[in-house]
Amino acid sequence: MNTKTLVALSLLVGIGAVLHAVIPGIFLGMKPDMMLTMMFLGILLFPDKKNVLLLGITTGIISGLTTQFPGGFVPNLIDKPLTAFVFYFMVLGLRKYSASIVGTVILTAVGTIVSGVFFLSSAYLITGLPGAFLGLFAAVVLPATIVNAGAMFVVYPLVTSILKRTSFAQTISS
Repeated sequence: MNTKTLVALSLLVGIGAVLHAVIPGIFLGMKPDMMLTMMFLGILLFPDKKNVLLLGITTGIISGLTTQFPGGFVPNLIDKPLTAFVFYFMVLGLRKYSASIVGTVILTAVGTIVSGVFFLSSAYLITGLPGAFLGLFAAVVLPATIVNAGAMFVVYPLVTSILKRTSFAQTISS
């Protein structure tokens, strides 16, 4: 694994950790997970299985440590690696579209929904939910989907532009 790649991934995880820690819980301890946006960005920029596994595990641990959801640590450990690989396989399957901003935004929205379903399902099975599944999904996952897709719409072109100028990343379009 390349040191430059590790540095870039750690910066993305760090940014995601700060965003995840400062965003307050909005409904029964759940909050929009901006860390997903950074994880998805890392997968888009560095599409390699080792990177996906590393991102999934580290974001799961950090999300678990900074969650306000009762009993949310273990569901985060389950959710993030699974979501990372689902997103990775979607990116590979839709390689033609995943390099465009529209494709990236749509993949981010779908990935956020997948993550929400994994998280709520595992939380339901492990600790139980503090409210109804559909209520939590509608109150937190759907708004998080919009926020994450909007954030990716803004961040992806900026980051890819910077990385192309510095010849830092092996993007999907390469």
